[in-house]
Amino acid sequence: MKFLLVLLLFGLVMRYVLPLVIRLVVKHLLKKQARQFGQQFGANPFEAPARPAARATSAAPGEVHVDYVPPREKPKKPKEFKGGDYVDFEEVK
Repeated sequence: MKFLLVLLLFGLVMRYVLPLVIRLVVKHLLKKQARQFGQQFGANPFEAPARPAARATSAAPGEVHVDYVPPREKPKKPKEFKGGDYVDFEEVK
């Protein structure tokens, strides 16, 4: 009877407590690694990236402002089509 109680208690700990502990440990280790990575490359991983300053003439609500529009390529003139190669077709039944 004592063995079954210990086995039940051990099972409950493994099922409910151990995942919480592992989750906390992994979370701590990931934050530590991210902090080290950020220090190595001069960035703080837990801050939002800096955004460019807003312009004085802001758009009205609901309007879209585009900072960069790539230049359009001029449409190429199609070369004259002289026809294609003839391919024999044989129907297979």
